[in-house]
Amino acid sequence: MTTPAHSVLRGTPVVPGVAAGPALLVRGEVSPDAIARFGDGDFADADAAMAAYDDAVAAVADGFARKADQATGPAAEVLTASAGLARDKGLRGAVSKNVAAGQGLVTAVDGAVEQFVTIFTNMGGLMAERVTDLEDIERRVVAHLVGEPEPGVPTPAEPSVLIAEDLAPSDTSGLDPALITALVTERGGATSHTAIIARQLGIPCVVGTAGITDVGRGTFLVVDGESGEVEVGGDPAEAQRRVEASRAAREELARWSGPASTSDGIPVKLLANVADGPSAVQASAEPVQGVGLFRTELCFLNATDEPSAEEQADIYASVLGAFGEGQHVVIRTLDAGSDKPIAFATLPGEENPALGVRGLRLSFGNPGLMDRQLDGIRIAAERTGTETWVMAPMVATVAEAADFAEKVRARGLKPGIMVEIPSAALLAHRMLEVVDFLSIGTNDLTQYAMAADRMATDLAHLTDPWQPAVLQLIAITAEAGKQAGKSVGVCGEAAADPLLACALVGMGVTSLSMAARAVRPVGAQLSRVSMDTCEAAAEAALGASDPMAGRDAVRALLH
Repeated sequence: MTTPAHSVLRGTPVVPGVAAGPALLVRGEVSPDAIARFGDGDFADADAAMAAYDDAVAAVADGFARKADQATGPAAEVLTASAGLARDKGLRGAVSKNVAAGQGLVTAVDGAVEQFVTIFTNMGGLMAERVTDLEDIERRVVAHLVGEPEPGVPTPAEPSVLIAEDLAPSDTSGLDPALITALVTERGGATSHTAIIARQLGIPCVVGTAGITDVGRGTFLVVDGESGEVEVGGDPAEAQRRVEASRAAREELARWSGPASTSDGIPVKLLANVADGPSAVQASAEPVQGVGLFRTELCFLNATDEPSAEEQADIYASVLGAFGEGQHVVIRTLDAGSDKPIAFATLPGEENPALGVRGLRLSFGNPGLMDRQLDGIRIAAERTGTETWVMAPMVATVAEAADFAEKVRARGLKPGIMVEIPSAALLAHRMLEVVDFLSIGTNDLTQYAMAADRMATDLAHLTDPWQPAVLQLIAITAEAGKQAGKSVGVCGEAAADPLLACALVGMGVTSLSMAARAVRPVGAQLSRVSMDTCEAAAEAALGASDPMAGRDAVRALLH
């Protein structure tokens, strides 16, 4: 089907801004002719075939690692995970088994990847996100085997709009914003890897856009990352006017220097999400009041053995030391499991790890894991003098929260929990009787509340944080915080949306934690509106029939 010469498609907006340019399609497949010429590879035996596989995997994994070294934050995290997935021993074992059964090497790789794709898809949840990464790895390995360049994003001759069915982290992490003016994908939702990395890069982005891959290469597109509309065709002169107006507005936002408050002086803490010391140093240069989410598990993705408390303290101190007086750092204990397996912590062979033993639950059978991490955090806090809050992920019951809080307080630290499971939101008032703060992880809360995989394209409308049911759970949690006089933050990707940020503040959320790149747009937007307007935005979003209606209603209030 061909998209009409002039039409408007609509998807889920994830990074605001207006951009225009010719469509640039990602080349996602290896040339069938090259695969046909390669045939079965004409290897002497199975060992020779597997040696060629190992060489190809090493080249692909090293490529991911090099890109990870040049990236920071979420981009580095997902590229490091992709490098580990490429080297996965289980995947190699499946390829070896297929080769031993007489299959050609390319066919053996395809069959092994398909086997793991089926497993990951059936697991659902966060594991389903790895399907795109796995398919990307297959294409790159096969390209090396048959002697072709790795597929990926071509270098455009002029500034262009990148469109694809979906994009792997390796495609998005190295994009040049001067040449790629916007991203539009047919698949994916607001919490997909493409969306997360696009936010970090600050490139206007719309995902889940049905029909976008049917447009012809070079077709003129206008992308509105705030409304989610993608105009196919249109008047280039009018498009240029809109782009210039958007650029001027974004430049004005970039001049905002904090601290954050509404136009009538109600303060709102804006915090950064970080993964390690370098990303913390980078975030500290932005107008933030500290860190709202330090994802500690991302420091250990490649570790085979658990570091000692002292070794962990050195890592945590590199983050805490980047922040000083008047700032605080919220450290999340290991959120290992599901799509972030850690050799020394994660349980192998779970049928559905997204709903299994992950996060806090790992400490139930291995309490020393939590004790040693908390000891490391205590040492780092004492060494740096930085105000340190500690929260546990995947807390489902008040008893779990109370037990965790006791351990944290025994070390002189401030305890809190993540609100990711709907039960924690529904019991927020009781949770706050035993902990000092709550932090809402909207990515997982949305997935669990709506019973929808984040990467299920057909369900992307359900994994949108603007879903009224999700916002209702956030409102319940925020109201509990107001009644208890305790902090309730949001640290999921929803916090980076300037429109939604206003509604969240109107519900009673006291802090917003996000990718450092998103802080200035959010802070500038909040500075333009009063608390009364924020409360009206909250009411409009909560009362909307669906996410798009909510966005439209809040946009009408704020503009």
